Amino acid sequence: MSLAAVPPATPSSTLDAVVQRVKEGSRAWVKLGLRERIALLETLRRAFAAVAEPSVRAACEAKGIDPDSPLAGEEWLGGPLVVLRNMRLLVDSLKDIEKHGVPYIPASHLRTLEDGRLAARVYPKDALDGMLLPRNVGEVYFLPGVTASNLREHQASFYRKPHEGKVCAVLGGGNVNSIPPADCLYKLFVEGTACVLKMNPVNAYLGPFLEQAFASLAKHGVFAVVYGGTEEGSALVNHPLVDEVHVTGSDRTHDALVWGPPGPEAEARRARNTPLMSKPFSSELGNISPVVVVPGPYSDGELRFQADNIAGMVANNASFNCNSAKLLVQPKDWARRTQVMQGVQDGLGKAAVRRAYYPGAEQRWKQFTDGRARLRVVGSASAGELPYALLPDVDPNEAQDRVFRQEPWCTVLSETGLPGSDDPVAFLEKVVPFLNEKVWGTLNATLIVHPKSLKDPGVNAAVERAIRELRYGTVAVNTWPAAGYALLSLPWGGHPTSSPQDIQSGLGWVHNTFMLEDIEKAVIRAPLTNLPAPPWVPGHRGMRELARKLVEFELGPSWLKVPGIATAALRR
Repeated sequence: MSLAAVPPATPSSTLDAVVQRVKEGSRAWVKLGLRERIALLETLRRAFAAVAEPSVRAACEAKGIDPDSPLAGEEWLGGPLVVLRNMRLLVDSLKDIEKHGVPYIPASHLRTLEDGRLAARVYPKDALDGMLLPRNVGEVYFLPGVTASNLREHQASFYRKPHEGKVCAVLGGGNVNSIPPADCLYKLFVEGTACVLKMNPVNAYLGPFLEQAFASLAKHGVFAVVYGGTEEGSALVNHPLVDEVHVTGSDRTHDALVWGPPGPEAEARRARNTPLMSKPFSSELGNISPVVVVPGPYSDGELRFQADNIAGMVANNASFNCNSAKLLVQPKDWARRTQVMQGVQDGLGKAAVRRAYYPGAEQRWKQFTDGRARLRVVGSASAGELPYALLPDVDPNEAQDRVFRQEPWCTVLSETGLPGSDDPVAFLEKVVPFLNEKVWGTLNATLIVHPKSLKDPGVNAAVERAIRELRYGTVAVNTWPAAGYALLSLPWGGHPTSSPQDIQSGLGWVHNTFMLEDIEKAVIRAPLTNLPAPPWVPGHRGMRELARKLVEFELGPSWLKVPGIATAALRR
């Protein structure tokens, strides 16, 4: 029997009964005490650990991965590791609420930004926590009005002023298997909202594993899984007992639910701001994720390291990630520009050509590659697979080129050159308005910056200004923004400048285990090079072993487990 078997669609009568049951459970859920919630999360951790291996094997079957190969580490990292870490951090936060009233952030982890706003360091929480991503630092930047003295008033509002019970319809993402459970954990334990999760047809095989792992939540009447496609999803989100909706998917899905099917009527509703759906709506909807290489005194080895890093951002999960690198931005006349492109091409040459498991990928690949004079194709694809496509030197003045306006959602990386050569300050002054105004999406962006450049006060000020001004929910320096997704302590979502009329990458936050509110963005910083290299670089021979050891670590963090993690991480 296939581990990746897809359950049948949920009949409408069953769907109605499920929503009614979860609505009733939501009223008792808000009254559940902290001790009971902590005990429940510990039960969930053990139950999820029990389904970790079979769920990974099901994902490998669905995505065409040998479950015993190093590449299977992707599914361990993107599934069980994230979910188990999420549960552990939520336990820590609930214990902090017992002791401090809110999840605890030491005063020494707070600082004031140059524009007067507050920033809080949330990763690493302590030295042992820092073993997950060594030498990385994650901060949250807040909206104006949040200060060190009133931060507690912008945390864990459900636990300070609980509501009377709500039901959220969660439309789960089909690409990364931690998305549906992590979205529900956020709603349940941060916002106090019961969940009916509709699985995406692409990874509906995960549903039975979640039903087994989350059975204790189902017994409380606050969690249920349903199945089906567009019809079932529409029936769920429009059910009168559903109070709010969370979607991980595409902006087209959001717009169809909020404004109606594409056409003049939907556009008229959008213009009048009279949506079909008036329920509170949060979403995470993808992105043309840009990687900006700021000119600097890079050695060949440093550029090679970052080129492999970028290649990993493209290749991971067959490039079906909302945070996959999709647009490389460099100074047009920089002497190292072609070297970076060649390095990325060489890095992708070390990556496996993957099954294009997401529907429509081949058509989208052709839309982006047909007629491209400078197209570079990397890898030899068999039936059902897609090679990697590099589109160098796309004209940044062609504002309507699809590489700037449409997420490829397949194995395509475009590259463009903005005016400039060696001056990092002048280059960054062009990068920020270009990304904010001409490139679709608000989810995440990466800046690659040399540490020697940052020693120059003028360059450092320009980089910090760019981080503050870029309208993205996560800005990463020298690393893949997916690291912020995986840490869970950082909030994950689109920049709050999006609106229902122009949703871009969505509105609202998930993960965010410190239960922070009035967030502007997350910022994660890493060294230019690191030893060990990150697990997502192509050809990492120890990725599966490393991922399994990290899962064991999350089940019981201990310094005694660190040497084994380091050994696996070094198996490059």
